[in-house]
Amino acid sequence: MSIDIKTIKEMPKTDLHCHLDGSMRMDTILDLAKKQNVELPTTNHDDLKKILMPGFNCKSLVEYLKPFDITLSVLQELDAIERAAFELAEDAAEENIRYLEVRYSPVLHQQKGLKLPEIVDAVVTGMQRAERAFNIKTGVIICGMRNINPQTSIALAELAVAYKNRGVVAFDLAGAEENYPAKHHREAFYLTLNNNINCTAHAGEAYGPESIHQAIHYCGAHRIGHGTRLKEDGDLLNYVNDHRIPLEICLSSNVQTKASPSFEAHPFKFYFDFGLRVTINTDNRLISDTTATKEFYLAAKHANMTMDDLKEVIVSGFKSAFLSVRETKVLLQSVNKELEKF
Repeated sequence: MSIDIKTIKEMPKTDLHCHLDGSMRMDTILDLAKKQNVELPTTNHDDLKKILMPGFNCKSLVEYLKPFDITLSVLQELDAIERAAFELAEDAAEENIRYLEVRYSPVLHQQKGLKLPEIVDAVVTGMQRAERAFNIKTGVIICGMRNINPQTSIALAELAVAYKNRGVVAFDLAGAEENYPAKHHREAFYLTLNNNINCTAHAGEAYGPESIHQAIHYCGAHRIGHGTRLKEDGDLLNYVNDHRIPLEICLSSNVQTKASPSFEAHPFKFYFDFGLRVTINTDNRLISDTTATKEFYLAAKHANMTMDDLKEVIVSGFKSAFLSVRETKVLLQSVNKELEKF
């Protein structure tokens, strides 16, 4: 029995892996470009949509990352950054996401000379404004970039430390995976962990399980972003399972970037059946033309999940949140009560 998309939309959910610069509204990009005199490849809504949403004809992760140049071109001013953060949380709340973690790399927003703390303030302000307006809780994740030097990752880790308990909940390592090993950035992670801050890392998406091994054993990652290729190393798979290290699964994006050849072939079902702690996430709402509702629907459909299975994945999302135990308990109590209706 398939679970219909309308029901999934009504269920309380999380989105733990969502990039700010990949999740903007199309209309906002056009509006900001006009206000800021930024030249877009086209101002025709449909033509721009084709460029920003490469669809499943996308050839690789590198090609998938190209539209980010366009979205970032309008995210170089503070009010634009705050607006994008607020709208993202608003869109999430509209589909009943109760807890949203938004990640981005502040260094990518400095083309007009903004200072790093100003950029973090803008995102945090936008998210907190949304928290007051809607029934949603949020957290911010600062990303180091694999393909920028490790010194920059250290500076970004310092920023995460400065913003601990002030809206930032974790540090992440993002960007092109191949030829940019996570272990080169271990100093940034050491600084993060030394300050008792959570960390996650993109790993096992465009590169094999060795990448996941480094994220966990060199960088101390508490969660793994994607982890699509974990299945290639049974020993590591069992370690991840035994230590309850959550996987931030992003189905549509994995099929687009060719980390998985198709939804049917995606290892999500195997991971779930094996007992791994899997969570379902959007990655980039705009670039992947998706929502959390759509991603949960795809997961349920392609993994033949029952309603109880789906609830289990939803609860895993809340359990994997970078929140204090107390906050998680409070959130889960109300979520579990709500899930009884389904």
